Amino acid sequence: MSNYKFETLQLHAGQENPDSATGARAVPIYLTSSYVFNNSDHAADRFSLRDAGNIYGRLTNPTQGVFEERIRALENGSGALAVASGAAAITYTIQGLAFAGDHIVAANNIYGGSINLLQHTLPNYGITTTFVKPIPEEIDKAIKENTKAVFIETLGNPNSDVVDIEEIAKVAHKHNIPLVVDSTFATPYLVRPLEYGADIVVHSATKFIVGHGTALGGVIIEGGKFDWKKSGKFKHLVEPNVSYHEISFYEALGPQAFVTYICAILLRDTGATISPINAFIALQGLETLSLRVERHVENALKVVKFLANHPKVKNVNHPSITKDLKQQELYKKYFPNGGGSIFTFDVVGGEKEAKTFIDNLKIFSLLANVADVKSLVIHPSSTTHSEMTKEELARVGIYDSTIRLSIGTEHIDDILDDLKNALSKI
Repeated sequence: MSNYKFETLQLHAGQENPDSATGARAVPIYLTSSYVFNNSDHAADRFSLRDAGNIYGRLTNPTQGVFEERIRALENGSGALAVASGAAAITYTIQGLAFAGDHIVAANNIYGGSINLLQHTLPNYGITTTFVKPIPEEIDKAIKENTKAVFIETLGNPNSDVVDIEEIAKVAHKHNIPLVVDSTFATPYLVRPLEYGADIVVHSATKFIVGHGTALGGVIIEGGKFDWKKSGKFKHLVEPNVSYHEISFYEALGPQAFVTYICAILLRDTGATISPINAFIALQGLETLSLRVERHVENALKVVKFLANHPKVKNVNHPSITKDLKQQELYKKYFPNGGGSIFTFDVVGGEKEAKTFIDNLKIFSLLANVADVKSLVIHPSSTTHSEMTKEELARVGIYDSTIRLSIGTEHIDDILDDLKNALSKI
């Protein structure tokens, strides 16, 4: 199948406009559902992949293609695919690796929505998950013969605990399976997991990448170094695919086999496509990503110090002040420029005191998003992690007194004054 010109689905939709992904200032928004073919033979060549180019808007769009190319470059990956949301990116990634009867090992400190997907939704389709502490020994013990991936987050949600990507990657590779890292909280500005051995990185672009709470989006980045054929566990990527011209994605695409499979098969059939407008908004966000994240981190570290010394605060969960020696070591290794502008703390008291504090904040917005330029707050046990039992919550350090903060880019004095006032109401 090597004669196929597979650029159509190679996540460079800017092929219709080759200069668009290489630094041009203005990126057009291509508001189109489909693309005009020159004649009947041209259409047939596109569908048979003899001619490179766009076929239909559910698969590729030039605006989307520019975003994919830029996030690929930021993560130092081999290919990228943008989709409708972060949840879609995670779902497609798991579906691209596992089928009915297969198994995933996941960290137990991941986002509550991801836990719900893995623990309750995917088992309906025959994919099961074992949740363990995100440490190499525990992950190693949990891997089975039918395990198809290890799934972790760069920074745990919501306590911002640091995970040892490099060592966990070694464990995954020992078992010939890929390491998938949700790096939404870190962004490629702070950490690039592929450089520490990860194989696939996912982001909810809705968060830091868009940055302003204005659009939904997700992105999957492939590292290009995992050998799908040598692994022996991923025949759907290696053998001829009966639903797509008998193509072997591995043989035809090599380092872009995985993201192209998702685009050509899963996205084609289930359609969680990113809108070109949302792709454009994400592109705008990328232009200020480093500036914003730098300010997020600077403000967060000052808030952490303030809360850690307040008499109405029981404890603060942030790697910059942890007493855990291993966490200190990992924080220095992976976050030399600081990290974790999304974290939790516990007030003295319980749910009543936590909600009193939240309801008296003025600058902080109470909503379910994070990583906005605005400072945000939520009560995890009754909202984002409410699907979990009390026992499950306790295992990952979430209690009725726990509050999650997402520190924004406002002036630090205004943020601290708002926190002081709300704490005084307890």
